[in-house]
Amino acid sequence: MEPLGQSVSSIFLLEEIKNNLFRNAMNGKWVEVIKIYAERPEAHKAKITRSKDTALHIAISEGQVTTVERLMKILREQGSAGEVLTIGNEQGNTPLHLAASLGNVKMCRLIADVDSTLIGKRNKDEETPFFQAVLNGKRDAFLCLHYICNSDERYSYCKKKHDGETILHSAISGEYFDLAIHIIRLYPKLMNAVTVDGVTPLHLLACKPSAFRSGSYIRGFHKLIYYCIFVDEPEDTVTVHALQQGSQFDTKASCPENYHTCFGFVHLVSKIFRVLTGCDKNENKEKKDAGSCENEIKGIIDAENPKDKQSDIQRQQSDTNHGRSHLPPNYVTCFNAIKLISKSILVILGFGSRDIVKLREKKEKHIWSVQIMNELLKQASPYEYENSGESPQRFMSHKHDEESPFSVLGAGFPSDIPSVDHLSKPDDDQTPKTSDRVERKNGTNGNGNKKKRQEIENGETPLLIAAKNGVADMVEKIITLFPVAIHDMNTSKKNVVLLAVENRQPRVYKFLLKKTIMKESVFRKVDKDGNSALHLAAKLGDNRPWLIPGAALQMQWEIKWYEFVKDSMPLHFFVRHNKESKTARDIFTESHKELVKNGSKWLINTSTSCSVVAALIATVAFATSSTFPGGFKEESDKPTFANEPAFNIFSVASLVALCFSVTSVIMFLAILTSRCY
Repeated sequence: MEPLGQSVSSIFLLEEIKNNLFRNAMNGKWVEVIKIYAERPEAHKAKITRSKDTALHIAISEGQVTTVERLMKILREQGSAGEVLTIGNEQGNTPLHLAASLGNVKMCRLIADVDSTLIGKRNKDEETPFFQAVLNGKRDAFLCLHYICNSDERYSYCKKKHDGETILHSAISGEYFDLAIHIIRLYPKLMNAVTVDGVTPLHLLACKPSAFRSGSYIRGFHKLIYYCIFVDEPEDTVTVHALQQGSQFDTKASCPENYHTCFGFVHLVSKIFRVLTGCDKNENKEKKDAGSCENEIKGIIDAENPKDKQSDIQRQQSDTNHGRSHLPPNYVTCFNAIKLISKSILVILGFGSRDIVKLREKKEKHIWSVQIMNELLKQASPYEYENSGESPQRFMSHKHDEESPFSVLGAGFPSDIPSVDHLSKPDDDQTPKTSDRVERKNGTNGNGNKKKRQEIENGETPLLIAAKNGVADMVEKIITLFPVAIHDMNTSKKNVVLLAVENRQPRVYKFLLKKTIMKESVFRKVDKDGNSALHLAAKLGDNRPWLIPGAALQMQWEIKWYEFVKDSMPLHFFVRHNKESKTARDIFTESHKELVKNGSKWLINTSTSCSVVAALIATVAFATSSTFPGGFKEESDKPTFANEPAFNIFSVASLVALCFSVTSVIMFLAILTSRCY
């Protein structure tokens, strides 16, 4: 009975420890938690919440850096650190998962220094702490873990095992483009990565129209501010890592938002002083000296990955910096002066205002997304795939991508191609010819295996997705680099022209009109139902990029779009009838019946309301124009203020008001009488 009694008492003791830990952690009494950890070793592994979190999990989630440091010190002294740090909660997240998702570099370093293999520990979603840092857009935590983990294991930590999604997919899906650039620099092989659904990073980027200038609407005063903003190149990866070693103090984060303008003004004045006095030249010299040290560090990193070639983003940035350093001093001064003038405008307008901060973030997104697109097209062309996921198949939009309503189809490639770990850019002499690329893209391998070709589904390429979403930048770049891509078609036999017309993307369509190569064959294409571009322009779809208030105005734009597509080509250029023997005009009439009905109703209600107001204004204007202020002179019939300028202005204004109000009444009555029947 003694062993049983001892076990019961130990159970009660452990429950008491758990309750004390939970109570103190929830009340923020971390000193007591540290004391319990030091006195009770059994508390180290105790899971104290319903989600099976330990006290260390909670401390990390609360951002208690000092507490985590002291708890880690106790764990190391008592020799239980390695075992405790592998404990996962209900989701399988270890303490390092939480620290990485929060982006706390100091806590990540504390935990990963104990055992670097913890970076590869996966939770129930097959996500490593490395992946979690990218998933939450924590650049500093990602770089910290990158330099700590073993170079031989880095690529294996970069993707999920069950679906093949990589950190580059996750960064682009979350629109963390700054982080995506760092990933491309450090892991160039991931640009060729394809998930089990056949999705490449370029597919996901094509689903982000707002990430490009062509897909964003900036008007009025915001457009002026947009062009006054200068966006710097993303910081070098080595530089960011070096900054992590220093202070994490951020002035802007520690002060109210309205103080940001003051800080910006002080910074601007100091920069003007440096430019005028020539101090920037000395800073450039110091940067050159620092650059040599930085190059040594880069050499060490390149030695770890001898097979990884330098990416174009790195080359572009180094070439840009090299070119600026060799500019004449007066050119540099002029360039800095222009930047200072634009910055001064933003400071005067309020650098800390939300609108300007949003515009800056938007412009950064636009510039960085183009850099990523160029790099992906150069290094990981969808027409030169060297690997695939397991069984490419149709899949819906990415789970994190709520922006695009379209489905993305698998790329349609065989499953016997090497995985992401064996990816490498093909040599020049091994690059497939254009005909081979087209055959591979369409599912042919040139060996006569018809059965295998039939099993591969021809899905949507990044070009087609970009055309759907109106990403004119990507459409132009892909067609320029790969003219053969203009023949891409999806499972409905719709090419880039048909998709651009169907989804009302005027910028993409105008660009395609300017292309003279294979123009007739591309524009004459019909889908599997026999619909030409004009048929699809006549069809009222769910996608309406122009959100116009009022059904009548929407109908006006639909007519304009139909007429624009019709007039863009010669007469009788498009196929007249589809497979249902319907013309484009028949489809337009059928699909727009409800819109015409709603437009008529909206127009009648609006005209009725406005005609009443116009009639009231006409009545007042008539009474005003027939009245003379001040009356007439007694000795004559002339108005008292006949020679006064104010009287003349009043007379003309009242007459003009009468004319316009009467014209409005007539116009609204004409609308009412013409639309009532």
